[in-house]
Amino acid sequence: MAARSAIRVTGAREHNLADVTVAVPKQALTVVTGVSGSGKSSLVFDTIAAEAQRQLNETFTAFARNFLPSYGHPDVDLIEDLSAAIVVDQKRLVGGARSTVGTITDIAPVLRLLFSRAGEPHVGYAHAFSFNLPQGMCPTCEGIGEVRGVDLDAFVDRSRSLADGALRHPMFKPGGWMLDVYLQSGLFDPDKPLGEYGDDELDALLHRVEGKVSTAVNGAEMNLSYEGAVAKFRRLYLQRDTTDMSERTRAAAERFTTAVPCEDCGGSRLNAAARAARVCGYGIAELSSLEATRLAGALAGFDLPPAVTPVLEALRTRVEDLVEIGLGYITLDRPTATLSGGESQRIKMVRHLASSLTDMLYVFDEPSIGLHARDVTRLTALLGALRDKGNTVLVVEHDRDVILAADHVIDMGPGAGAAGGHVVFEGPPSRLPSAATPTGTHMDRHLAIKDAVRTPTGWLAVEGATLHNLCDVDVAFPTGVLTVVTGVAGSGKSSLVHGELLRRHPDALVVDQSPVSTNRRSNTATYTGILDPIRKAFATANGVSPSLFSANSEGACEECQGLGVIYTDLAFMDPMTATCELCRGRRFADDVLVHTLDGATIADVLEMTCAEALGFFAGRRSVARTLQALVDVGVDSLTLGQPLTTLSGGEAQRVKLAMELGGDGRTTVLDEPTTGLHMADIERLLGVLDRLVDAGGTVIVIAHDLDVIRRADWIIDLGPEGGSAGGRVVFTGTPAALLECQESHTADAVRRDARATAGVG
Repeated sequence: MAARSAIRVTGAREHNLADVTVAVPKQALTVVTGVSGSGKSSLVFDTIAAEAQRQLNETFTAFARNFLPSYGHPDVDLIEDLSAAIVVDQKRLVGGARSTVGTITDIAPVLRLLFSRAGEPHVGYAHAFSFNLPQGMCPTCEGIGEVRGVDLDAFVDRSRSLADGALRHPMFKPGGWMLDVYLQSGLFDPDKPLGEYGDDELDALLHRVEGKVSTAVNGAEMNLSYEGAVAKFRRLYLQRDTTDMSERTRAAAERFTTAVPCEDCGGSRLNAAARAARVCGYGIAELSSLEATRLAGALAGFDLPPAVTPVLEALRTRVEDLVEIGLGYITLDRPTATLSGGESQRIKMVRHLASSLTDMLYVFDEPSIGLHARDVTRLTALLGALRDKGNTVLVVEHDRDVILAADHVIDMGPGAGAAGGHVVFEGPPSRLPSAATPTGTHMDRHLAIKDAVRTPTGWLAVEGATLHNLCDVDVAFPTGVLTVVTGVAGSGKSSLVHGELLRRHPDALVVDQSPVSTNRRSNTATYTGILDPIRKAFATANGVSPSLFSANSEGACEECQGLGVIYTDLAFMDPMTATCELCRGRRFADDVLVHTLDGATIADVLEMTCAEALGFFAGRRSVARTLQALVDVGVDSLTLGQPLTTLSGGEAQRVKLAMELGGDGRTTVLDEPTTGLHMADIERLLGVLDRLVDAGGTVIVIAHDLDVIRRADWIIDLGPEGGSAGGRVVFTGTPAALLECQESHTADAVRRDARATAGVG
């Protein structure tokens, strides 16, 4: 039988897809692109990947499926010749306190195997070097690398007396019996500030654990064993499992604790025997703390017996993959919880590069996010390597260089929401620039370098910055202009801006990509505050109560409680989500939907996109002003009733930004605001940033996008590399002056891009 040459999708209607029929070539690199909201994710993730994972999960027993993610059947007529899918998304790697880059990439097990074979003195098998097992972990910190202690500065207010609340934890609040133990003990002056205590007196209050005291508890005289306040706190909160505490209790305790490296293992997590073993002069903890670039160099110099060579070669290959993917500044002992979304996705890629599976379907969600232009070439090479192993690689992407590296392009559009959902181009990337689509139009269009920059109105100074890899940095951020902070990944951009600048200038407004809500009842209209005036408008027009038009209150459908869907728990089977039959997914009771405003029901309004609603509410200034801001920042395809839990990080950031338009001239900090934006929308976003500056504000943006860099008033470029090879200011000045800098990777990327698009402005 002849091999199937493509994954064929027939009649896809998920979300806004308009009965899409398309073929994805097998064993090829296909990029799906299009403006935000055009249906890319609906086709790739919600249809193709979801069906592949659903069918794979159905091969397991009902009991096993209870522990697997649930995937419903996508709205599609037919998908043929589908391969098993591996989805590599942007979700951050969380893991526990024991999860590190080394463990999540499976590099640490190979490193442990190397030390079990070649380590001197010989300690034992590989598990003797694992900080997750008793044989290898440090007994003091139990393999965590740090111990939690009491933060005395937070726990004690030395300017106050015991009677005035010197002990800040709630269990020692004035009037409580725990504080009365100390007040009635006769050992301390209740009205004496703790700052006037002698060393012995303070030690007795906080740390002593011997003796008896008499106190009245609920009116009864009792003799109790004495226990200092810190000793009691440590026993109740630090020496017990916190999982059985309420979230509130745990949060209250964490305010008074601090984590410090374990003194016994120095933070390495390992016991003395594991730390003592050496391979070519290196200990396992030392190698784990080296940045990937330096680790690769160290491993290249190892000369070991032939019997160990296969292990060494496997280790070298995996570490070099980290470097090639642009994570050369990462160490193996870095906790996975500290990785960004972009770093997490590239870490996941490293795991799959070592796989020998073939004919798989790999699905990536904008893998270029967080990558400097210098490193995108490395990314496309790795995507090509996965393809060349006999796999199908499917990528949702906006980056020009990734699109041009594809074998096949599927362009969705032409617009967003109801105006999208169609395949507007299929074919090789060489033909895309001539296509009459938003993507085709912008493939060869680049913004010109700004020639007339704004004059700063002042400066925000940062002196002697040393956070993380910053090398005693002195730099000033101009006010009243648009400043872009650039540099390769790991160069120190976030450390400088979020760590040092905001610590010195805390009044700045930070608009980041953190979720705007975790409540599935919260939506675009409720978050932006426009639902209240909309409900009042409906109430006035119909002479009824505004609460009738709330899906969380009086007007909610009784069957689904205003959610529009019914969630059914099927015990060991996958939970089922079904559209509510009573309200047909519209969330409101029928007697609410008889009331209209200008011919539309409240359900009709919540189904409108921001762009559609702007036209509908054009005459209502309080609503239209907010909707215009949402359209301006490029989220016009969001519906007013869209749950905030469905927003991407980039969409969440732009919704937050929309709420700040028309502000009072404050300093605004944005972290990669072009995330998830199509090329056609970046110019519009820059217009929004210009509006903030022209209104008297200061805008500071961390960005890699070359169009954003070209349109800045001022550039602060960090580097020259990542990690220990970065943390320095390579350049400060205007974009035009940046072109003359020979030490900057950013300058080199702008120069190359200008040559490639000569004559285009």
